[in-house]
Amino acid sequence: MSAAITKPIFVLNGPNLNLLGQRETGTYGSKTLSDVEAECRTFADGQSVSIDFRQSNHEGVLVDWMQEAHSGSSGIIINAGAYTHTSIALRDAISGIDPPVLELHVSNIHARESFRHTSMIVSACIGQICGLGTNGYPLAIQAMIDYLKTQ
Repeated sequence: MSAAITKPIFVLNGPNLNLLGQRETGTYGSKTLSDVEAECRTFADGQSVSIDFRQSNHEGVLVDWMQEAHSGSSGIIINAGAYTHTSIALRDAISGIDPPVLELHVSNIHARESFRHTSMIVSACIGQICGLGTNGYPLAIQAMIDYLKTQ
């Protein structure tokens, strides 16, 4: 593991991401969340970093994990799903912790319904990756690694 990255990178997934590969495959693709996790683990192993990959449909659980990540992670990648557009609680959790947070989405939220164009959390994040399908996950891990190495 890099000297700068001594703790795992949390990869947190919000509501309905457990249905990847089943739900709206035209928008989200055919890979399951388990497939995505396996790809992320393989990628992270190749970069000599560890990840902690999780999913919950519950906003409070995601907030709890953010708070756990405060001392237990080097950085956080979050695909907050629909909570992206509604959750001040997640935004406050991100603002209240030290590790950098990167927002991630499988679909291009800016090319979808107008209510998806606003992210409640992005202003508290170091950046946003969206619209690249599940390929965005390893790209987000690489982006987080690169960010952490510059800090």
